[in-house]
Amino acid sequence: MRALLRCLLVACLLVQGTAWAHKPSDSYLSLDVAGTTITGQWDIALRDLDFALGLDGDQDSTITWGEVKAKHAAIASYAFSRLSLGPANTPCVPVVSEHLIDNHSDGAYAVMRFTANCATPPHALDIGYRLFAEIDPSHRGLLKLSAAGFTSTAILAPDVASRPLPLVAPSKSAQFAEYVKEGVLHIWAGFDHILFLLALLLPAVLVRSRVPGQIWTAAPTFRAAFIDVFKIVTAFTLAHSITLSLAVLGVISLPSRLVESAIAASVLLAALNNVRPLVFGMRWAIAFLFGLVHGFGFASVLTDLGLPQDSLVLALVAFNVGVELGQLAIVAVFLPVAYALRGSRFYQRFIMVGGSLVVAAIAVIWLAERAFNLALMSRLGT
Repeated sequence: MRALLRCLLVACLLVQGTAWAHKPSDSYLSLDVAGTTITGQWDIALRDLDFALGLDGDQDSTITWGEVKAKHAAIASYAFSRLSLGPANTPCVPVVSEHLIDNHSDGAYAVMRFTANCATPPHALDIGYRLFAEIDPSHRGLLKLSAAGFTSTAILAPDVASRPLPLVAPSKSAQFAEYVKEGVLHIWAGFDHILFLLALLLPAVLVRSRVPGQIWTAAPTFRAAFIDVFKIVTAFTLAHSITLSLAVLGVISLPSRLVESAIAASVLLAALNNVRPLVFGMRWAIAFLFGLVHGFGFASVLTDLGLPQDSLVLALVAFNVGVELGQLAIVAVFLPVAYALRGSRFYQRFIMVGGSLVVAAIAVIWLAERAFNLALMSRLGT
């Protein structure tokens, strides 16, 4: 038991940097190109700007309008030094006309409305996006581009120095591929979704033991383990596909704080069930029940982008396909390794029990932060 506690302590220290994870960091950039003029709006999360610029001057964990207003010039300078529009030799220089605050599904955002004038009408718009590149490589810019009577979307990443966006009707196949890629990245960057899935998969290569004092024993065949995994993944996929679709289409809307807290609770309960199991053979039902909640978490990326109706269904389908591909990649790596180790003390004690305790500890921190709007990790110096 002492060894397990030491393992838990070390693992918690190692994962402190990810324990604050909420909705992945995104900004929302809207550009309307008309001749030589670009009219734009850029929404950037206050929590991200606070990390980069220290908006919370009195360190009371509340960012006021006065604190944001005092940093307007710093916010604009920081953001637009990391965004380039037009060719490098004759850039379209943005000028901020208005600073606002708006609420997205995951909290308050600083809003900058701006205008940029280009030397000549662009036939394709070169965009360089490097926001938060030095502090958060997983950050994404979600772009809505309007020109010549059509609207297209794109996902901007700090690791791509510059990309040209044609000012013509976009290819459906290109947009589909873009959102498939984003779905894959979203599941891989969503630590809470991954930990929930892994908490359900850890016992998949084990079965209930009939030996007194022993909870789990090795699954007899790979087929039995595979069927268990198939049920779990299918139930999780079906559930989050339902709520992802309902949320993106505007049928159901839930507060982000409630959704994120419920996701943290799902991770905690799934992990604790591995240590003191109440559910053995029906974990697919847990996957379905909490998968409904996780679907609302997946939807936040698409709902906040404000896609036009003709792009919404395509983005929804492609994003969901990407999520499933990312999920299957995790399963493909996990299952053969877990099956090979399933009969060992290392797997049953340190990975199954110790790993589940680590996941539970992380989930407790997430739940406290999200339910009570705390910043526990930042107070610990992470």
